[in-house]
Parts: sequence; structure tokens; C-alpha cells
Amino acid sequence: MSDESPSESVAPLRPRSHFNNWISALGAVLAIGALFSFALLTWMDLTGSNQNPYLGIFSYIVAPGFLIAGIAMAFFGAWAQRRWMLKHTTQPDKWRLDFNNRAQRRLLILFGCGGVVFLLLSAFGSYQSYHYAESNQFCGQVCHTAMNPEYQTYQRGAHARVDCVECHVGSGAQAFIEAKLNGTRQLIGFTLDNYQRPIPTPVHNLRPARETCEKCHWPEKFHGNVEMVFDHYLSNRKNDSHTVRMLMHVNSGRPGSPLGGIHWHVSPDSSVEYYAADEKRQDIVWMRVTDKKDGTVKIFRNETFKGEPPAGTVRTMDCMDCHNRPAHVFPTANESVEHAMALGTISGKLPNVKRTVVQALLQEDIATSAEAPGKIAEFLRAKYKDHADLPATIAATQEIYAKTIFPERKADWRVYPNNIGHKDWLGCFRCHDDKHKTEKGETVRASDCNSCHTILAQGKGEQLASISASGLEFEHPSGPYDEELTCADCHNGGIQGK
Repeated sequence: MSDESPSESVAPLRPRSHFNNWISALGAVLAIGALFSFALLTWMDLTGSNQNPYLGIFSYIVAPGFLIAGIAMAFFGAWAQRRWMLKHTTQPDKWRLDFNNRAQRRLLILFGCGGVVFLLLSAFGSYQSYHYAESNQFCGQVCHTAMNPEYQTYQRGAHARVDCVECHVGSGAQAFIEAKLNGTRQLIGFTLDNYQRPIPTPVHNLRPARETCEKCHWPEKFHGNVEMVFDHYLSNRKNDSHTVRMLMHVNSGRPGSPLGGIHWHVSPDSSVEYYAADEKRQDIVWMRVTDKKDGTVKIFRNETFKGEPPAGTVRTMDCMDCHNRPAHVFPTANESVEHAMALGTISGKLPNVKRTVVQALLQEDIATSAEAPGKIAEFLRAKYKDHADLPATIAATQEIYAKTIFPERKADWRVYPNNIGHKDWLGCFRCHDDKHKTEKGETVRASDCNSCHTILAQGKGEQLASISASGLEFEHPSGPYDEELTCADCHNGGIQGK
């Protein structure tokens, strides 16, 4: 017979883990759900056809945040349980899970079912987050409320049905990493509210036009002329109209033939490179034109630039150098008012209304968009008092301001030049100004009024009834002008004359 006592024959009970409590269990469920969401979102992000940097906010910030919170909650539960046990030695297991307790077993079953539902909701939420992060609403309204001016211009632009990520996010490993880093930088700037106002342009890390624009715009099919009609109103008491109807020489050749006309600048048979002395690429001081067929090279410099461009600053011209505002056009005050007058929302019966409305839009004491409606109404009432067409004109002017001028962001057409054309910005005349010359004295052909377009008709009334196939000489509606000046020397989108 053994001499051991009963107490000596029974092994001592193993102490329960301090993590065995309801608080830690809730933290574990949260951490598992977050880990599942992180894995799912990461897999979607790495295998998706369109790499979306905004999805990284959910994948690498939100999901890990919940994961860390769940782990912290589990450790907090263990700490709280241990602290309770040390202080309440007579009742040490108050928060512990006890599978022998029938009431707790019921709660555990409900808890397990709830955990499964939570995991399913995490999967569903992660999948929805993946698609929501690609949406235009997320880009323009959620994280990027700072981008409200860009979102407003995008919604009424020609590319309003093209998703933001189609142009702003690249493909491939390098573009993926760059997009992630850029997205993180933007998130930090938005969170700390220290992003630049206005947002600087051009976007230097934007994908090349051949990877974006040419997915829809087929270069081999660029041919022929495009008819354009421009309706203008003079800044005089009668608000006289003046229309210009013209053919734009997009390409002088036929489909499949070498590019000519305006699109010669991106012809595969030649290369146009340039160096701009400013960040906005408006002051072009050096150009190099290479004929790829015979290998000839011509270098043009303006009078202010000597020597060679700094290393890494020469840019090869592509679509974006002229079409630099394809989806975010900020119309000028003049342009917006003329458009409203053509639609009839601003009455032409009000004397000198074009100039007056533009003045109302450009009041210097409008510090915020919230102040604009009242100040615009006050300004116009002082000019026109109780005119019958005044209420509709005030409403139209207030709408123009809300959609085109953003004082909080310091954003409007004055800081975002549009290089298409040459009326309100230099545009074409950045290069075609007769001031860029080779060492032999050759100049870049000056763009007279018939180089890139043919004026078919101009004026008003009966003047527009007949068309000249050979083209008309441009007639300035306000009388003769100094041919030494460019259009933008006088026209600036606001009150005429600088």
C-alpha cells in the first residue's frame, strides 16, 4: 500500500491565463476581424488591375489601426483581470470565462455566433471599401475635401465620366510604390491641415499622356479640321454680341498619314523638347526640335536664356503640354459670364452687364465663399436697383462664383493657366512668338491668325450668314490693336486690360 496522502497524489491545478476573460475575448475577435480585413484588402490591392493608392488608407492605416486596438484591448483585459485577482482574493474570477457555468455557456454561444457575423461583416465591409476607395466620390468628397475645387471642375468637364484613378494612378511596381508614398504624404498633409493652397500644378508625377489619354484618343485617327464657334459679348452699354466661327487645323493629313497641323507637335516622326524656367511651364526659354527621319536637330533659345538647361529639366512635349487642364478647367470670369448671357440666365437688358457682373465676382473683400452671395447681391443692387431682371442675374452670378472661384483654397483661373489657345494665357505663344531663335537666326514660326485655324465667319447678325471657305482676316471687335502685343497682354479673364 502506498504511503502517499490523497493531497500528495493529486497534481496541483494549473493557474488560468489572465487572458481568459471577456474583455480580452472581445479584443481577440476585433483583432482577428481586422487581421482578416487587412489580408483581404492587401490581396485586392496587390492583385487589382488598377492600383489605387487611396485603398492604402484602408489597407495600411485603418485595418492595422483596428488590429492594434484589438490587441491592446486583449492585453488590457489581462491586466485588468490580474489587478482584480490581486485586490479581490475571495472572488478572483469575476470576469473570467467559465465553461462549467451554464449561463456563461449560453453567452459564449451567442458570443461565438456574433464573432462569426462580425467576420462576415468585415469581409463584406472590406470588399465595399475596396470599391469605394476607387470611386470619384471618395477622391473628391471624403478624404480629399481639400480637393473640392478640382472635384467641382471635374464634374462639369469633358471627362466627367472617366474615373479619377484612370489618369492619376499608374500601373506597374514603380508607379504602385510612388502612388502609395504620394497618398501617404497627402493624407498627412490633409490631417495636419498644412497642404498648399492652391494645390500646385502641373502634377509632376502624373502618368505620361501615352499611358492615359491615348487609351481613348487614338493618335492614328487624328485628322482633318474641327469646327469651333466662340460666342462673345463686348464690355459696352449695349452688351453687343460678337461671334467667331472657325476651323481648327487639328491635322492636315488623312488617317494613317504623318501628323500635321496642330498635332504635328506629337508626331512620331519628330521630337519636340523644351525647358521652362518656371514651375508652371509658362516661361519656355529653350527648345529642341529633332527630325527623326534625317536626324537633323534645331535648338531655339529666347533672348534671356544662354547656355544649356540644367540636367534633368528638359521635357519631351506631349498632349498634356497644351491640353494641361483636360478634366479640371477653371473658366475665367469673362468666359463664365458670357456663357450665362448666351443661355439667358444673365440678362443682356441690363446696361453694361458683362463688365458689372465680372466686377461683382472679383470684389477684393470677399474672403470666403460664405460671404460671396450677400456681397454679390449688394454690389449688383447698388448698380441696377429694382430692375425686373435683377433677381435672376444675381442668382446666376452667385452660382458662377460658387462653381468657379474658391477663396478659401485661393483657387481659380488666375492660378491655373489653360494652355489651349492664347486668349487669356500665353498658351501657343509660349513658343510661337518670333523671339526664340537658332544660332543661324531661324525663328519659330509666329502663329498668326491663320496658322492653326481658318476664320469662316465673324461678327453678328448677317455677318454670320455667309462663310468664307478661304478664310477671313481677324477683325478685333473693339477696333485696331497693337500687333506687337499678344492677346494675353490685355485679356486676363477678368476686367479687360491689366
